[in-house]
Amino acid sequence: MTDLISIHGPHQPSAGEAFSTAAIPAVRSARFLPGTWRVSSGARVSGPESLAGLLHRFVEDVATDSGLALVVASDGDDAVTADILVELDATGLEHLPLATGVRADGRDLEDADERHAIEIDPTGVRLRGATHEAVHRALTTLRQLITAGAVGSVAEVAGARLSDGPRFAWRGLSVDVVRTFHDPESIRRVIDMCSLYKLNVLHLHLTDDQGWRFEVPTWPLLTEVGGAGALGDRPGGYYSQADVAELVQYARERFVTIVPEVDLPGHVQAVFRAYPALAPEPNPAAEAASAAGLAIGTLDLDRGPTRQFVADALTAVAVQFHTAAYVHVGGDEAFGMSDEAHAAFVDEAMAVVRGLGKRAIGWQEAARANVGADDVVQYWIEPNQMAAMMDSGALDGMLPPELATVFLETMGKSSDDVPTALAKGARVLVSPNTVLYFDQPHAETAATEDQEALRARVGLPFYPGATLREMVEWDPVSVTPGLDSDDRIAGVEAAVWCETVTDRDDLEFLLMPRLAGLGERAWSATPTDWDEYVHRLAAASRAWDRRGWAWFRPASIEWQGVM
Repeated sequence: MTDLISIHGPHQPSAGEAFSTAAIPAVRSARFLPGTWRVSSGARVSGPESLAGLLHRFVEDVATDSGLALVVASDGDDAVTADILVELDATGLEHLPLATGVRADGRDLEDADERHAIEIDPTGVRLRGATHEAVHRALTTLRQLITAGAVGSVAEVAGARLSDGPRFAWRGLSVDVVRTFHDPESIRRVIDMCSLYKLNVLHLHLTDDQGWRFEVPTWPLLTEVGGAGALGDRPGGYYSQADVAELVQYARERFVTIVPEVDLPGHVQAVFRAYPALAPEPNPAAEAASAAGLAIGTLDLDRGPTRQFVADALTAVAVQFHTAAYVHVGGDEAFGMSDEAHAAFVDEAMAVVRGLGKRAIGWQEAARANVGADDVVQYWIEPNQMAAMMDSGALDGMLPPELATVFLETMGKSSDDVPTALAKGARVLVSPNTVLYFDQPHAETAATEDQEALRARVGLPFYPGATLREMVEWDPVSVTPGLDSDDRIAGVEAAVWCETVTDRDDLEFLLMPRLAGLGERAWSATPTDWDEYVHRLAAASRAWDRRGWAWFRPASIEWQGVM
């Protein structure tokens, strides 16, 4: 049996003593109970009829991750004798705090209560949650414990009394589907990863210079022309309205909300290729950037039908991604645009979003516009790293002088963005590039030569590289300027950009095992002890192998997955 109890020293914990399960994220409260639960194929799962869909997905996931074939009890079975009894019940969970922040689906934090409890003893499992979503989170924990304890046709799970709930309401991952187009099946795999680690937001970066990835019926050339390519010679593509509907539903069934991003007013070269009438007149900075293989240029509200385009694009994305209460309007890196024009544009885009009955979110540069209490500003530029880069002269050999000047002028204002957003009453979504940009190269040595070659290629060399430990041993409050508590944090979200990602395997190589650490930081309120976390991480790798995910294997960790 895989030891699910992580204890320092040789003793067995006594009843009531705290211990650590194999679950990721870490469980808020875990108490040892005597004995071990043994579960094998044929074990029955029972719960209210309203939870039937959840129970069947749980059984399917357990079979995929562990090989054990559990059975959902029929209506005529005696629920009391079920091996796993599931209840919709919030009794005894009042001592756990509700999550803080905001929900991407717009639901009230009490209505979307994720608190739950699990009791495991030799006779079986009793599991309860305040809502359907809470039950899903509890079943996810149980699924991880079964998988970690599986040996052959039997799994053994240590007796325990667990109670849990999240620290933050928004726990997300942003995926760039523009520089490399990731097909719907790849996105479903990412949704499965998010669900496994209790992440509840998938933020899709749908538009950028390299492509446009969703349909706007009144502007068909956006997908026909703008969606035809990607970075370099990679194939393009887009999500049809039917694709979007299927992805939104798939995510919804796993309690993940897909938040769409239309990146404006910069990063719009794909728009200009499709509709040249929206493009600005040439200027020296843009021409110098183009000669260096870069593209800059921003939308102008007063040029042609730009206002109508913005309204139509945001309306289309809001309608198609209908489960999201938020629409992300970008607002970042508007190189060459005056502060006044940038602020006016962001104000216009956010006003359109609000007019659609949605809430607005933008990258941290959006704080330079008139954001307010209902808006979210996404913090991504860690000020110390940016200042060091600007002082080092690293840009001198990378960009032509004209473009370097524009870049420095724009990014030099970034240190004021988060304090400005807070002063205006907005909430902050914590996504600093130092610990939550998953396109950083892996810093650890890989376990195999093939993975070492992949590690050398995948990940932006602009970054110094990051270890798994660095990406889990940090705190959202301490890394965010101007904060001293959780109160103004909307949530936590990582991002993976795809300049170096050529296919699904590259994407998953950057995501896993980092995504588990993201779940840990966004959900758990207590700091993570690296030595204890590695124990849980190694056990988790079993499921990654069985699902065929292309995950990174640092040589320093004794993985329990199939090599």
